[in-house]
Amino acid sequence: MTSPDPSSVRFAGPWEHLDVRANGIRLHAVEYRPDTGSPAADRPLVVFLHGFGGFWWSWRHLLPQLHDAGHRAVAVDLRGYGDSDKPPRGYDGWTLAGDISGLIRALGHTSAAVVGHGEGGLGCWATATLHPRVVSAIAVISSPHPIALKRSALRNKDQRSAMLGPITFAQLPRVAEDRLTRDDGAEIGALYAARSGATWRRTADYAEALTQYRSAIQIPGTAHSALEYARWAWRSQFRPDGSRFLGSMNQRLHIPVLAFRGEDDPYVLPQPVYSSHDWANDYRVRAVENAGHYAHEEAPGIVGPQLASFLADLPGPRLLP
Repeated sequence: MTSPDPSSVRFAGPWEHLDVRANGIRLHAVEYRPDTGSPAADRPLVVFLHGFGGFWWSWRHLLPQLHDAGHRAVAVDLRGYGDSDKPPRGYDGWTLAGDISGLIRALGHTSAAVVGHGEGGLGCWATATLHPRVVSAIAVISSPHPIALKRSALRNKDQRSAMLGPITFAQLPRVAEDRLTRDDGAEIGALYAARSGATWRRTADYAEALTQYRSAIQIPGTAHSALEYARWAWRSQFRPDGSRFLGSMNQRLHIPVLAFRGEDDPYVLPQPVYSSHDWANDYRVRAVENAGHYAHEEAPGIVGPQLASFLADLPGPRLLP
């Protein structure tokens, strides 16, 4: 069977597909543009970062909502995913932050609000901490501060058991890649089924999303790249670079932070989400009913308006000359 081409994620519709050079690689970014004649660069920028097994399509519901609220709404395929470059290295927190910082500037802005889910949420925390001048606010979905998540995994057996199996299995070279891609990406379907809420699983939107994610994980190099993020997250805990990374992250943000968590999320439990307030002066948590790990996809009618309201009072756009 022929593997999907990277261009298969370039869906037609009100989407402008952009190839952006940032931090030494090419990133595929998508901007919601229902009217090609409408101005975009004079709007405040919001950048969306997907989580494990996703790609820019994860934000299909929120991009129109944020555009309608007056923002320039752009989602990106992270390094290694979708139609972005898939280099052999760079799947660590430092490089992820550099990619996002470079993307913001390459899009012509000096700063942006950044929204992320899962490992995309790590990108939010890391970019805001390591490149503070380019981030005006962050919003994270099921993505606690990395120190809060580590502490919770060490101290809370329920959080530890939820994460330990998947992250340790990811360490197996080639075996984990094969499991993700075989049977037309069935493992991605199983992962979403296990972590999402029952309400979303009964919808046509869920069925369509799984079709797209199962296809996208089979793009050559994507499964390996996705697993490399998880491998770095685990292995860095025992290496000096991991200690340096968490040391650099151990500081409070002075920008607004909004955290969402689906109340039925079995993967990220409440404790690390609420304890993340230790790393932000302005930290707000929103629990989303009838949603699991993917609240932005499961309940966009709740998450989208709350995100738009959160961003409404931020300063206006600042563009590069």
